[in-house]
Amino acid sequence: MTRTNNTVVNDFILLGFPSLQKLYPVLFLVFLLIYLFTVTGNILIFLTIILSCTLQIPMFFFLNHLSAMEIVYTSVIMPKMLSTFVTTNKHISFNSCMIQLYLFSSLGASECYLLTVMAYDRFIAICKPLHYSALMTNLKSFQLASGSWVGGFLSPVLPVTLISKLVFCGPNTINYFYCDAQPLLRLSCSRTDLTEAIITILASGLIFTSFLLTVLSYMFIILTILKIPTANGRKKTFSTCASHLIVVIMYYGTITCMYMQPMSSFSLEINKVLSLLYTVVTPMLNPIIYSLRNKEIKKAFFKILR
Repeated sequence: MTRTNNTVVNDFILLGFPSLQKLYPVLFLVFLLIYLFTVTGNILIFLTIILSCTLQIPMFFFLNHLSAMEIVYTSVIMPKMLSTFVTTNKHISFNSCMIQLYLFSSLGASECYLLTVMAYDRFIAICKPLHYSALMTNLKSFQLASGSWVGGFLSPVLPVTLISKLVFCGPNTINYFYCDAQPLLRLSCSRTDLTEAIITILASGLIFTSFLLTVLSYMFIILTILKIPTANGRKKTFSTCASHLIVVIMYYGTITCMYMQPMSSFSLEINKVLSLLYTVVTPMLNPIIYSLRNKEIKKAFFKILR
């Protein structure tokens, strides 16, 4: 089907949560508070690590990059979603939709890479402590963090390009709260088999590879911890990576259900719930997890306040 035979869609309408329309005022307040808490919490962690002399080590350097990713990540989705609760204008232009899709996908991929890097950092610190300072230098940390950003922003170039080349001839209503690949593929009036297959393969490859490397790192970490003779020593060592492990389980649990399968197999309503978990809930919980479980961050934060 060619563009000349169709009325080309120039913008889309994000329906959000039409079944909950009567609750929009409440939803607006709830998600606004979540958004403010997420941004504020991650900014506080970011500033605490920068301003504290005791936190200038690779583990907190990577955590700073994670906080920055979470701030931008949630800001790509939340403002537009909040506007759908309080305004009648639910339109988003085609170009803005593609930009949102690209930024969201890029930051999601970057976070996968960075979580893998953080697992590698903990593997070196726990399994090879005598070589840690030599292997994880400032330059190496910078290269790994930069590689996560660059790799993340290169990963979705092909999928987003393929989606942008699809024909959208109406209807232009997206039963979703942001521009994601699955609802856009369902909306297209051209063949999407090849595009869907490529997106599924690339997404599955990225998620599986990064998750496998993270799991392998933690397998070696756990084996090393089990060799520590005292219970207190095992507990103290494991506590240095417990926060990261919790974030990994939450993040990969949801995106695996979302993307490591054919995009037509799940209903959009189920995907909405899963999307809320990793676009809204996980970024909100990260500051809580890291600030409550990490004594060094809490100590540095209160020291700065004083």
